[in-house]
Amino acid sequence: MSGERTPLPYGQRAVPVLMYHSIGGAGRLAVRPEAFAEQMAWLKDGGFTPLPFGARTRRALRPVVITFDDGYADFHTHALPVLESLGFAATVFVTTGWLDDAGPYAAGSPPGRMLTWAQTEEITSTGVEVGAHGHSHRQLDQLGGPALREELHRSRELLQERLGRPVRSMAYPYGYSSARVRREVRACGYTSACAVANAVMTERHDPYAVPRVTVRAGTSLEGFGRALEGRGFRTDHALTKGYAVVRRSRYAARRLRGVA
Repeated sequence: MSGERTPLPYGQRAVPVLMYHSIGGAGRLAVRPEAFAEQMAWLKDGGFTPLPFGARTRRALRPVVITFDDGYADFHTHALPVLESLGFAATVFVTTGWLDDAGPYAAGSPPGRMLTWAQTEEITSTGVEVGAHGHSHRQLDQLGGPALREELHRSRELLQERLGRPVRSMAYPYGYSSARVRREVRACGYTSACAVANAVMTERHDPYAVPRVTVRAGTSLEGFGRALEGRGFRTDHALTKGYAVVRRSRYAARRLRGVA
């Protein structure tokens, strides 16, 4: 994958990819519905054109990508009405084993109330892209080959079967990946994947490690504007890179113990 470049819309030098989680829940990553509506209005007033993550080659002036991780039910309640009212595209990365009615495929421990399959189908019908986020939200870079492939294949297959359309995009749970994980993601049939990294996407980025900027509960409107320009994340970016080294060492140690 070295040498590949992420195609950018309309020849842009940089495209911000925003990462949300819950809209209205609790915790440092949960954004208040009022704050989310204000941020979306800011984008509209600024002339931004939101694109689905999987359609980044579409021509647009001032493109931005709006993504949501995990598949919280409050996306349907609070975020979708705002997006529809503004005519905004977005992408939701769903953890299939966490869906509220996952039934026999339930896996992992959902952090809150999650989307149902019917709601997932409904948001797809509105034009929102649905991508994969693993099946049980496990740390992919710490899994051995069989478990890793199961996480990647099952989530994609369940989504494709239920939604009746190809699923080519995914986001790494917790943002964790490695060269080994990215090779498996590509082999599984995905064409792009999101990390975190807290930086704006440029042509130098690997399409299987597209960086995003995190929108948090405490993100002010001024901070939101800085995030769109890739500013204000120097500390987060350094910590992300440092932790990647720690995780590679951790996986190597697990392999030596015969755990992974």
